[in-house]
Amino acid sequence: MPFVKIPAGSFWMGSEDGLPDARPRRRVWVDGFAIARRPVTTAEYSTYLRATGTPPPRFWADPRFSDPQQPVVGVSWAEAVAFCDWLTRETGDPHRLPTEAEWERAARGGLEGARYAWGDESPARWFGLAGGALAAPPTVGAGPVNGFGLTDLAGAVHEWCRDWYAGDTYARAPDRNPTGPPSGTRRVSRGGAWRHQDPWSPVAHRSSLPPHLRYSDYGFRVVRGWPPIDAPAGREDPPRERGGRQGPASP
Repeated sequence: MPFVKIPAGSFWMGSEDGLPDARPRRRVWVDGFAIARRPVTTAEYSTYLRATGTPPPRFWADPRFSDPQQPVVGVSWAEAVAFCDWLTRETGDPHRLPTEAEWERAARGGLEGARYAWGDESPARWFGLAGGALAAPPTVGAGPVNGFGLTDLAGAVHEWCRDWYAGDTYARAPDRNPTGPPSGTRRVSRGGAWRHQDPWSPVAHRSSLPPHLRYSDYGFRVVRGWPPIDAPAGREDPPRERGGRQGPASP
C-alpha cells in the first residue's frame, strides 16, 4: 500500500459555491501525516480477511466488485477501523482513518480554489464519458492524479472519515486540526462515488452515512500516523437510524 507524505500546513477548507454544509470556507491548519495514494483494494482487504478470519463484507461475491484492483466496497465504518487496527498490529506503525480535514488537505493536492481534486478540467478524457453513473468502480489509478500524487478521489467510492458528521461543523470547529463534533449518528465520508448520476464530486463536497450501513459505493483510504491530539476516539456504536446516505441522490 503506497503512502504519500502530506506536509504540515494550512489550506482553504470548504466552499461557498452551492455546498451549504461546507460553509464558511476558512483557513485551516493540519499537522503532517501520510495517506495512502489510493483506496484500499479488494486484494488488500482479501489479505486481511485471510489473516484474521473475518467474514467478507457485503457484495464480496458480486462479480461487479471482484477485480483485485478495484476499491473494496460494502465495508461499514467499524469494519474500516478494524482493518486499520490490524495494519497497526501487523506493522507496528499507527494506521487509522483520516480526519475530514486531513482528507480534504490531501485531496486538494496543494491547489487553492479548484473545483476537483486535480483542477477544473472535466474527467471525460480519463473515463470516456462526460457524465452519468458508471457501471462499477474503476480499478484504482484509472482516473487523474492530484498534486500530491493521490488517485481515485472522484468516480470511485465514498471514503469513510474518522469524524462524526454535523451540518454546521465548519462554523464551530477550530482552525487547527479540526476533528468534528464529539458525537453523532452519522460518520463523514468524502470523495465522489461511481453510483451517482454525477460521480465527479467537487473536492469540497461532504457526504455522510450511519456507520453501521454497508453500500456498494463506500470504501476507505488509510492514514499512517498518530491522530491529532484532540481527535475523539468515538469507536462506540451510535444509535441506529433508518436514513441512508446524505449527498447527491444515487440512481
